[in-house]
Amino acid sequence: MFKKLRNRFLIVNLVSISIMMLVAFATIYTITYQNVQRETNMELYKVSDFYHSPYNSSKMPRGEGQGSGTGGNTGSSSSSGSDSFPSDAMGGDNGGPGGDPNSPPARSVSFMIKTDDQWKITDTHSRFDMEDTFYTEALQKVDQNKVGDSERQTGQFTLDGTDWAYVVDPSGDGHMIVFIDVTAQQGILTNLIYTFAIVGLVMLIVIYFLSRYFANRSIAPVREAFEKQKQFIGDASHELKTPLAIINTNADVLLANQEDTIANQAKWLHYIKSETERMTGLTNDLLYLTQMDDSRSTMIHAKFNMSDAVESIILPMEAVIFEKNISLDYNIEPNLTVHGNSEQIKQVILILLDNAVKYSGPKGAVNVTLQKQNNDVMLAVSNTGEGIAPEHLDRIFDRFYRTDSSRARKHGGHGLGLAIARSIVDQHKGELYARSVVGEGATFYVRLS
Repeated sequence: MFKKLRNRFLIVNLVSISIMMLVAFATIYTITYQNVQRETNMELYKVSDFYHSPYNSSKMPRGEGQGSGTGGNTGSSSSSGSDSFPSDAMGGDNGGPGGDPNSPPARSVSFMIKTDDQWKITDTHSRFDMEDTFYTEALQKVDQNKVGDSERQTGQFTLDGTDWAYVVDPSGDGHMIVFIDVTAQQGILTNLIYTFAIVGLVMLIVIYFLSRYFANRSIAPVREAFEKQKQFIGDASHELKTPLAIINTNADVLLANQEDTIANQAKWLHYIKSETERMTGLTNDLLYLTQMDDSRSTMIHAKFNMSDAVESIILPMEAVIFEKNISLDYNIEPNLTVHGNSEQIKQVILILLDNAVKYSGPKGAVNVTLQKQNNDVMLAVSNTGEGIAPEHLDRIFDRFYRTDSSRARKHGGHGLGLAIARSIVDQHKGELYARSVVGEGATFYVRLS
């Protein structure tokens, strides 16, 4: 059950994070793509404006053989970049040191094609040597159906492994198409996708293991509570099973001897009454624990004399302790006050003292001390006896828990006393814990402020 719960938690967590990562990556990619497209279009328009400029058109260098062609059209040839352009091989910024004012701005790789109304090439300009077939193939990549009569039309295509962006400008009785190389820009977008994919995959793997770790930690308290609930049901059933069995058996004896007098059957009736009282005490303790859990916020606390509270519990029990041949020693520092509910604290003291007497052993000793420690009041109740093994110290405050696996009933009780004491101390924002040495005895400490 808990494994399924953990897996569901992991699935929900991974799906949620994956969706958020996809949305974040898509947003970043969209913004980057729009910025690249905007910059590409700006460069296209700048280069197109350059070719539209009358000055630059008249000064445009032409390669050898340009001006000849077939079908009455000007032949398409390319200019030689080395002879016609004194700028560096890649074309620096126009007007800059070493730049050519007749070179297209900014972009290092660009060319222009002029066509007539029938999309036949009439003129070409380029800074590099290009074959006529290249111009023809580039023109074929242009989406001619979307070109209007007056508006610029942009687009992109891939030719011979190079990405090109173009803009079509109506030019008199034809068209002028300007092309620029955008392979680097497209490479950035492609690398961005690969980077997102790799980073996303790595992050999902890391998140999976982190989620698995925290899922196990988150489920641990639930598993512990579930196991405690199962243990509680089992222990409660066991505590109720024994008295019910005794009551049922004694009732059968009574029914089998219906003609006998009540006086002769008194032994069986006493057994029934004793076990009924035991069950009543058990149910009352369980109800008390439940009521304390439900009334934590409504509990009325006030300052009271802790020293008087301890003495009021010890003095009536001195006679009982003496009858059991157990020595009692106590040291109560006077006039120590704490903030809380005096009746509940007295119940804690009674539980701890009764517990110490039960487990002190024959001719044992019980010691009670109350003293001031810094700003707190410390109550210590210790006894001699078998002590408590280290593996039991953390569990003796659980409901129905007994250190003896056979759950012997020789000491009476239901295993709820220490659980009630812990619940009361927790309500008072205090601390209850035990220390023990096996074979010597145990000490219970209550710290209150």
